[in-house]
Amino acid sequence: MSGQHIGYIRVSTAEQNTARQLDGVTLDKVFEDHASGKDIVRPQLTACLQYVREGDTLHLHSIDRLARSLIDLQRTVDELVGRGVTVVFHKENLSFAAGSLDNGEAGTQRLMLQMMGAFAEFERNLIKDRQREGVALAKAAGKYRGRQRVLSTAQFEEIKDRLREGETVTALAREFNVCRHTIHKYLHAEGWSRKAERAKTILGMAKKE
Repeated sequence: MSGQHIGYIRVSTAEQNTARQLDGVTLDKVFEDHASGKDIVRPQLTACLQYVREGDTLHLHSIDRLARSLIDLQRTVDELVGRGVTVVFHKENLSFAAGSLDNGEAGTQRLMLQMMGAFAEFERNLIKDRQREGVALAKAAGKYRGRQRVLSTAQFEEIKDRLREGETVTALAREFNVCRHTIHKYLHAEGWSRKAERAKTILGMAKKE
């Protein structure tokens, strides 16, 4: 059965470049997430997994683009292959089609998938351990100041004021030289939204009356 060629791309932050992933691969549709690979709960990955159908081929640059947990990796690949979707990891040169994971001749590929997934999970845990050690050493030396804010308090207050006046996040992000995700992250951390602001205004007016 001939199906579509679907690409899934993931980068950790909005600033990272996706151009190198799946470069040269002809695709009918691409799903792209700007999110950590610590779990598989990602908007575009969810949409991608719901979109692919029997006969389709899902292309990924590497195993760690799909999952860094061995359990998540195996479960997702098994589920896709069970639905008749072929999964291709280009960096590792691994391909899994319907029936391939049950085929005795494909035992080496399954072992490679498990090994690569285990290495990706181990690498992630190692990085986290190193980060914790580095923070602990910096704190002990009195040099740790925590993560620096991208926007100053004054800038953030100005952004909120201008959002109240009807300006868009896109325009403000461009002016303050940050990505839209950064502004949304600040707003979310403070629990700020236009809807909440309107509710406050209405409540304030009702109290005055």
